[in-house]
Amino acid sequence: MDKVFAAIDIGSNSTNLLIVDQSGKTLERVVRTTRLGANIATTGALGAEAMQRTIDCLREYESLIKQHNVVHRRTVATAACRAANNTNQFFAEIQKISDTEPELISGEVEGALSFVGATGSLDEKMPTLVVDIGGASTELMVGTDTLDFAVSLPFGAVNLTESELHRDPPRPEELTNAISLVSDAVDDVAHNYPLIGQVDRVVGVAGTVVTVAAVEVGQKTFNPSALHKLKLSRDAVEDVFRTLATESLNDRVFNPGLPRDRADIIVGGCCVLVAVMRRLQISEIIVSQYNLLDGLISELRKKKS
Repeated sequence: MDKVFAAIDIGSNSTNLLIVDQSGKTLERVVRTTRLGANIATTGALGAEAMQRTIDCLREYESLIKQHNVVHRRTVATAACRAANNTNQFFAEIQKISDTEPELISGEVEGALSFVGATGSLDEKMPTLVVDIGGASTELMVGTDTLDFAVSLPFGAVNLTESELHRDPPRPEELTNAISLVSDAVDDVAHNYPLIGQVDRVVGVAGTVVTVAAVEVGQKTFNPSALHKLKLSRDAVEDVFRTLATESLNDRVFNPGLPRDRADIIVGGCCVLVAVMRRLQISEIIVSQYNLLDGLISELRKKKS
């Protein structure tokens, strides 16, 4: 029987599934907004509704996993579950519907997996910075053939929106504060890891980067695979940021390329992206549709080959 592999990433904003066959062909790639990390910064816990949304999503994924006769699988949980005080309770509920207990991975492990996923599809090997903006954290990873370092920052599209962007649209000072918080954190990384300023290319993964690209090209139907390897200049990123940040949510949702379920947090995500590009003087970022899930699958396939 051919081996089929599955990976699930339980993130702060979305819960994602990837299933591939023995040859590496994608059978399923599903991204669902479940907003598990909603309000965690103020409550310190995963909310009941957020947990239920995620459990419902995972139940659907279990059906797909069985349908494809998955042989090897791995499920990981990231920033929201790292921060919550009731993660064990949440994991216990997941085990009731799944044969696999989720792994709570560190930000550094998350970064390492994202690096493998993001760079695995690129033709050339060269010093690369990978930027992975999630819902409640951002990972910065540098390496060439192998990873040199991975750092996790406690800022993402969801928690930065909740903590700093209180008006609709956000006030200029709110945007400035949000960008400054991230910029200061990136400044510390640049000081501690000078290699971050010596890369030949920058690759961006996950929802914020892909969405900014979709808005920039005016994608009528959101399609991440059509954006893979697209080059986004810093001017283009700044332009999308200015457009989205100055619109109310009611107006913002009409931008082509902007999924409705991301419209309320995209400005927070843009603040992270703009801060990273400004502080590190990044002139261009390459969009990758491959990410943490692909890194998980890569590791699974190596272990089981």
